[in-house]
Amino acid sequence: MTGVDVLGTSAAGSVVALGDSITDGTGSGFSANHRWPDRLADRLKALPANRRLGVLNAGISGNRLLLEGNGPSALARLDADVLTRTGVRVVIVMEGINDIKGSPEQKDPAIEDAYRRLVSRAHARGIRVIGATLTPYGGHSAHTPAREAVRQKVNTVIRTRGLFDAVVDFDAVVRDPDLPSRILPAYDPGDHLHFNDAGMKAMADSIDLAELTAWAP
Repeated sequence: MTGVDVLGTSAAGSVVALGDSITDGTGSGFSANHRWPDRLADRLKALPANRRLGVLNAGISGNRLLLEGNGPSALARLDADVLTRTGVRVVIVMEGINDIKGSPEQKDPAIEDAYRRLVSRAHARGIRVIGATLTPYGGHSAHTPAREAVRQKVNTVIRTRGLFDAVVDFDAVVRDPDLPSRILPAYDPGDHLHFNDAGMKAMADSIDLAELTAWAP
């Protein structure tokens, strides 16, 4: 089974969270449904029916934007996990950190080009695309100053190039203001890469629901 369609729901469509282990929920409470897409779903329940969206979690641990990792790349699985899902109105893309810290390493402009291709394919189906900045991982074994510089460049691309219909700045939400290359200790489960329940909630709470439902009348 790869998905479930629910009949009789009052939801006006769906939003897909396309990501890696952070979206998949690593670091959050086990079997507690405290991943950031779960927290986002809780917020969306309070909206009027014509703006209420179901949330599809398409996070895969180890996933990469450009190359195969754990499963096909985000570009390769876009049709199966986003474009052909029922009622998709918008996708939130949080992909790229495993491209930066994985082997072989990927850098901008290859990552920017991948974002452009992803957005173009989604727009061809009438789907809005929200880009999420890549979160810090200083202190993790894979972190290096050179990779940090790439992460910062990619985040600048996400924030300033106008690639996406909107941006959610997860990096700004979760970083330690005294050590911006690191996660705020209150959100760090101990591996310096993923997020505990508090971090997941902070990420979900930072998403502008008006940007998710800009298509609604």
